[in-house]
Parts: sequence; structure tokens; C-alpha cells
Amino acid sequence: MLIESVEAAPAKVNLALHVVGRRADGYHSLESLVVFVDVADEVRIAPAAFAEFTLTGPFAEGLRAEETNLVTRAVAGFTERWPGRAPHPLKITLVKNLPIASGLGGGSADAAAALRAMSRLCDAPPTLAELSDLGLGLGADVPVCLLSRPAEMRGIGEIIHPLPTFPALHMVLVNPMQPVATGEVFRRLARRDNPAMPGLPSPMDRPAQLALWLEETRNDLEAPAVALVPEIGALIAELNAIDAVILARMSGSGATVFGLFASAAQAHDAAHHLRQRHPDYWVAAAPVIAAQ
Repeated sequence: MLIESVEAAPAKVNLALHVVGRRADGYHSLESLVVFVDVADEVRIAPAAFAEFTLTGPFAEGLRAEETNLVTRAVAGFTERWPGRAPHPLKITLVKNLPIASGLGGGSADAAAALRAMSRLCDAPPTLAELSDLGLGLGADVPVCLLSRPAEMRGIGEIIHPLPTFPALHMVLVNPMQPVATGEVFRRLARRDNPAMPGLPSPMDRPAQLALWLEETRNDLEAPAVALVPEIGALIAELNAIDAVILARMSGSGATVFGLFASAAQAHDAAHHLRQRHPDYWVAAAPVIAAQ
């Protein structure tokens, strides 16, 4: 049995996010192309003499007031659904490196990492389909975060088509350190029946090919989020002014903005520029995680 199970929880970025309808249950129907970036929270789970949950990392303080979070809920759900498969009690550590409420799927990524970590502690681990079913009950983004690879998402997030190929790209992430409430962004949507996301070329394996496709897409949550936090719009304009950028856009419901670049050098140069201009912002540069 493993002494400790350690799992990264990579940041999830919506390259495109179309809101195409509203369901009878109140949830929105979405279409999105998501990728994951090699900047991450970390979940550590180990057998222990007594149950313990520890929060650490630069953004831990924003979660300390919560009695439970998605990590502890994921572990509890795993133990309830598959009693006796994993050891008990457990010491759980969440290293929070990603900003809170930032549009990077941090909570869902943390929950997915916890489910993967619990699975690795089992002699008879659940299947991915079983983990995804449990994860969907925790949050719509948890199933895609279990995969942490480029994918097309539809519905509320339950319909996932992993991409067999994806261009090698690098990304700069910038957050103005202002959390954005997802519910408030959705409430400010001008319409909920926006045009569908265009079909993806197959294979998707060249940066220029992706750039052309992205020109036909949107993030429908960007305008209402910019109305709430104008700094988002300013950051998008600033990134778009960089010659090497392929695309600058907001991720998810904000407030994180991303810039896509073809090389690590271009991304790191842009990140350096942004850190100098905005020393109080969170800035990261990292590669996009490959399709396979």
C-alpha cells in the first residue's frame, strides 16, 4: 500500500465557452473547449492514526473559513460509495497554489485530484467511469478535471470528448486578485440561447489551425464579468497588444485572463512584462498539458 498518495490539480482553462441554452432544472447548457495548464494545486492523502485536514499554500487563507470544501467532500463521498476499499482514518493536505474563485476550476480540480489520490490508495480502485459519476455529483467540472487533458465539453459538463491531438502551446495566466461570483456573472447574461460553438477540426494539431478556429468562438461570460470587474477587460487588451500572442481571453466566469503563445520563451517574456506592470496581480506562465 502507498505510504502517501500525491496528486496535482492542474488549472482548467476554457479556451472557448458558449452558453447555448437554459435547462428546465435551471442549469445552463454549455459548449466549451477546455485545456489544462501545468500550474496546479496539490492534494496529498495518507493513512494516519487520526483524521486530519490541513490547508497550506499561498491561497490557503481564502478557504480556511469553510467547514468543508470539495476535497473533504470528495474523500467522504469516495469512502461512502466504496467503504473499506481505502484506508481510514486519513491525513489530507491541500496545497492551494491557485487563486480562489478565479475561473480556473480550482475547486473541481482539487476534488478530482482527491478522487484520483483515493483511488491510488485502493487495492481494487474504481473505474474512471465510476469516479466520474461520483465527481459529477460534486460539481459539473469534476469529470473533465479527472482527465486533465484537452477536451470538448457539452451539457452541464457531463458530455466530454477528449481530443486525440492538440497543438504544443504555452500559456500566461493573469488574475487581478478580485474574485468573481459565478452566479452573479450568469445573472448578468444578456441572453442564454447564444449561437453554438463551431465544430472542431480533426485532427487539431497545429497552432495556426487552432487560432483560426478560436476566431469563430467566444466566452459568453466575458462581457458580464468585465462589467463587474473592468480590470478583466484591461488585461485582455494588454495581452492582445503583445505581438506574439495567439489569443487573449477570459477563462470560465473570471477573473483570470489567459494569453496563448507558441513558445515557452514568448510566454515567459509576456509574464515578466505583466509582473513588472502589475506587481499585485497573480501571474503564471506554463505549458498546456498535452492530449496524451
